[in-house]
Amino acid sequence: MKFPQYRARRMRASANIRRMVREHRLSPDMLIYPMFVTWGKNVKDEIGSMPGNFRVSVDNIAAEAKEVESLDIPAVILFGIPEKKDENGSEAYNPDGVVHRAIREIKNACPDLVVITDVCIDEYTTDGHCGVVDDKGAILNDPTLELLGAMALTHARAGADIVAPSDMMDGRIGAVRIALDDNGHKDISIMSYAAKYSSAFYGPFREACDSAPAFGDRSTYQMDPANANEALREVALDIVEDADILMVKPALPYLDIIRMVKSQFNLPLAAYSVSGEFAMIEAAGRNGWLDRDRAMIEALLSIHRAGANMILTYFAKDAAKILNT
Repeated sequence: MKFPQYRARRMRASANIRRMVREHRLSPDMLIYPMFVTWGKNVKDEIGSMPGNFRVSVDNIAAEAKEVESLDIPAVILFGIPEKKDENGSEAYNPDGVVHRAIREIKNACPDLVVITDVCIDEYTTDGHCGVVDDKGAILNDPTLELLGAMALTHARAGADIVAPSDMMDGRIGAVRIALDDNGHKDISIMSYAAKYSSAFYGPFREACDSAPAFGDRSTYQMDPANANEALREVALDIVEDADILMVKPALPYLDIIRMVKSQFNLPLAAYSVSGEFAMIEAAGRNGWLDRDRAMIEALLSIHRAGANMILTYFAKDAAKILNT
């Protein structure tokens, strides 16, 4: 019998050998934890479809931030749940709004924790869309840009470190950059939701924020799941408009897009492992259909292996606890 010249199993013979030859390693350094902030007193309301994740009131947000920081997670991203909504999402750019208050609370308690803010008006509008809607139901691109610039500017003034436009309006990165630069905030970074798909995996998030569209869907501004080359065009446009960090959203169904973007562009790349990805693994784990923790780490590792430097994930705290042991 002739033996093969190379035996791959030699490098799998023990746990320590496998550690030594491991090509990719997860670290808490690459995790970003999404947080949902609301009004009220002493609120910590668990989200039914996202067990272990909560809507937290402003007065409790500092304690949540301290827990995140204690796990060596470097950053959070904030999503606001306002008391009132209107057609133009005016609470999104109210300097004393729920996210603005939360930014100040977090930065006072954890000045080194990086605070990223989602810049989109869908959580604040009565129709649940990411742009201004005309009387015929059309989503208006250019009028929305002014609101996004105002929203990002108020977040920067409140103390945000990074703003993250997620609306997918054309020209949004340039509009936000101009609003920041023209008002003395040239050092605020922009994390662009550069390739954000019109996905079925956002359902639990929309429950958390009560932000489902009141009519239609978001397919006229978010990307068609069938398209890949279009993602590269979207990313290239955002780079021209001065994005600092790129993002692909969702993550697991779009690992090929993460790889394409990473291969072609030399900017830091984030991937958002969205609420539906979390809910699938969590539900399967709770039903005993898979090992929840192993599946969680494997899924996050696949996103990193595809090319993501940063991963926004609702598993961030649980993953960090495992990675820190």
